[in-house]
Amino acid sequence: MAETAQPRRITMTPGARRALVAAERLFYERGIHAVGVDLIAAEAGVTKKTLYDRFGSKEQIVVEYLAARDERWRAYLAERLDGAGPPADRILAVFDASESWAAEHSSKGCSMVNAHAEISDPAHPAYGIITGQKRWMLDLFTDLARGLPVPDPERLGRTLMLLHEGALVAHGLRVFPAPIAEAREEARTLLP
Repeated sequence: MAETAQPRRITMTPGARRALVAAERLFYERGIHAVGVDLIAAEAGVTKKTLYDRFGSKEQIVVEYLAARDERWRAYLAERLDGAGPPADRILAVFDASESWAAEHSSKGCSMVNAHAEISDPAHPAYGIITGQKRWMLDLFTDLARGLPVPDPERLGRTLMLLHEGALVAHGLRVFPAPIAEAREEARTLLP
């Protein structure tokens, strides 16, 4: 899978960790633009000065939030893919992992999709994290599809990604029940 450029990260002090925990919750619940540094500082029990001393800017807090969430997702998925068996089983395991992750961590849908709704400027330091995470998912599906006897694994990878991402959006919107499980079943019909 292709790697994306790593964003600049900061060393986390205890105060910075508290601020990041507060920011993660607030950004996910209310949106990135709706949350100011005053609120993050108040929720974390740190001063605004401490927040700026540790992070330098709100943009860096957003970078840390999204990068940390992406790291947790990748580790979570890796655990579930370990020992999942042949490529077809591993593809379905991605959907299973997404369903359990969403139930536990993502009641409002995918944090990367939600962040992209607010951050569409490629110059924003968090933009690469958002798009990099989605490229990584596409590469994962495509690599798994290459292990199957199919005529066009790249196309299958894209189709699986579309099913997966659409299910995450539908989950966050709560348009109908169990969209990730439904997407998994649709994916299963595409596999040899």
